[in-house]
Amino acid sequence: MAIKKYKPTTPGQRFKEISSFDELTPNAKPEKSLLRPMKRSGGRNNTGKMTMRYMGGGHKKRYRLIDFKRDKDNMEATVKSIEYDPNRSARIALLVYTDGEKRYIIAPEGIQAGQKIISGDKVVPEPGNSMLLANIPLGTNIHNIELKPGKGGMLARSAGSYGTLTSRDGKYTIIKLPSGESRMVLTSCRATVGMVSNSDHGLEKSGKAGRSRWQGRRPRTRGVAMNPVDHPMGGGEGRASGGHPRSRTGLPAKGYKTRSKKKYSDKYIVEKRKSKK
Repeated sequence: MAIKKYKPTTPGQRFKEISSFDELTPNAKPEKSLLRPMKRSGGRNNTGKMTMRYMGGGHKKRYRLIDFKRDKDNMEATVKSIEYDPNRSARIALLVYTDGEKRYIIAPEGIQAGQKIISGDKVVPEPGNSMLLANIPLGTNIHNIELKPGKGGMLARSAGSYGTLTSRDGKYTIIKLPSGESRMVLTSCRATVGMVSNSDHGLEKSGKAGRSRWQGRRPRTRGVAMNPVDHPMGGGEGRASGGHPRSRTGLPAKGYKTRSKKKYSDKYIVEKRKSKK
């Protein structure tokens, strides 16, 4: 996967850097049986009142049903196509199992159309194969990691992300997550080998405001540009800096920890994520 840079023939092209989409299968169309409609709220509730700001517009999309559980064990599947998914940063892969069933999965890095993958208890730990954490070798990069057995993958699902299986301790495995946090997960949970595709997603630059509007994002207003009634950082004579940075509800930003001190999952965290400071 590569990033494509454009010549500055127009103001919008000057800073535009987007994916070249080389890894996608040419002329592949979404599988109709795995598509569902997506309704848009525009940030409004059932009475029409805006409850979420900066949402609205955007291109019409349909949801692709993704198999996060990977519970079709010991049956080989062929990758029919690698496709673009407008609902996530990663690419998705269309699998066709030997019994004819079709499923979408999050595409791992390096997977190609025509490749065979499988999920099960004792399969070869190759990219795209899914298995229990108890059977994955230590030091392996994994993604789509379950937190509860059978619930489906919840961790490391965005573009380029992966966790590393570092050690085992009884019925738990210790996984180093993309945030830098080390966490205990039951060995009976499932994960997929490899890292998530589209690792250069973070290098993309939209080039113009209109591309954000295509994605359903409206312009975001700075707090210091508002009136005191609208935001804690609003008001003041001239261009006031705003004082202490905080949210609209008065919650301090830039370093203030909002995690509950009695969070139930604290006992599973071996090492907390690294601070940005």
